[in-house]
Amino acid sequence: RREWSREVLETLDIPYEWMPDCFESPEVSGRITPGAAELTGLPAGLPVVGGGGDQAAGGVGNGVVAPGLVSVTLGTSGVVFAYTEQPRRDPEGRLHTFCHAVPNKWHVMGVTLAAGGSFRWFRDALGQMETHVGLLSGVDPYQILTAEAAEAPVGCEGLIYLPYLSGERTPYPDPNARGTFFGLTLRHDKRHMIRAVLEGVAYSLRDSLELFREIGVPIEQVRASGGGARSPMWRQILADVFGTELVTINITEGAPYGAALLAGVGAGVYASVPEACEQAIRIESRIEPIAENQARYDDYYPVYRSLYPALKPAFDAVTDIE
Repeated sequence: RREWSREVLETLDIPYEWMPDCFESPEVSGRITPGAAELTGLPAGLPVVGGGGDQAAGGVGNGVVAPGLVSVTLGTSGVVFAYTEQPRRDPEGRLHTFCHAVPNKWHVMGVTLAAGGSFRWFRDALGQMETHVGLLSGVDPYQILTAEAAEAPVGCEGLIYLPYLSGERTPYPDPNARGTFFGLTLRHDKRHMIRAVLEGVAYSLRDSLELFREIGVPIEQVRASGGGARSPMWRQILADVFGTELVTINITEGAPYGAALLAGVGAGVYASVPEACEQAIRIESRIEPIAENQARYDDYYPVYRSLYPALKPAFDAVTDIE
C-alpha cells in the first residue's frame, strides 16, 4: 500500500498519527527553510524531494527501472537488485521486497554480506606482498592480485570458497555461517585461492539470481557497478557464472546519481524517472559469457550449493563453543 504499516506500528505501540507523511521518491516533500539555507548555503525555497533508500536510489542510478533489468553492485557487500511491476515475495524470506524509488513500483534484492569484503580480507590477511609491491610501484594491489588469479584455471581445479565471513543473508539468513575454503590439495597455491574468492562471491550472487527466477522475476540484462566491478577479470567471471550478458554503464556510484535524478524529476527537469534514466545513463561495455567457462561453472555451482547444508551443523557447533 506504500504507507506506514499499521500492524507494525500497533505491535510497537506507536500511534499512527505520530508518523510523517509518506511521499514517492521524486515527489517534492518540502523546501529549504531560511534556517537551513543559512547553515548549508543552499537557496531558501529550493525544493526537496522524498528521495530513496540507498538500494532504491542505486537502482535508479543504475537504470534498473524496467522489467528484465537487474543490477549487481560489488561493494563491501554485494547486492543483486531487480525492478518489479508488482510486489514479488519469496515465501521463505530469503529475498527482500521493498517499494522502488519509481512511483508505484517495487524491487526485490538479495545480499551477499562479504562480496568485495572477501577480496579485501584476502588482501589484508594474505596479500601483504602485493600490497607492498603496490606501494612501491603505484599499482593497485587488487590489480596485482587479479593478475595472479588469472594464472589459475577456471574452477580453480576444484577449490571452492564460501564467502560467509560475516554470516550470510541470501539465500541463508544465518549469522553462524563461516567463510570456508573447500577442496584444498597440494596442487593448489595462492593463485588458486585468489581466484576461488572471486568465483565464490560470483556463485553467491548467482544464488540471488536463481531465487529471482523462482519467484518469476525476469532476467534479461545484468548491470554491474561498484568497486569490484572495475576489475575486467571479475566482470568476466560474473558473466560466466551467471550465464548472462553483463554490462557496465557510465555511472560507478549509483545511489548518489540516482538521488540526483530523482531530484531532477521533482524539479521538472525530467518528466519521469524512466525518462531521466533514458537520457542520463548509457551502456559503456558489454561482456558476454564464454561458453566453455560457463559450462565449467555450471558443473561446479551445484557443488558450491551443497556445501552450506553440509557444513551448517559444524557452523552452529563452532558458534556454540565460542
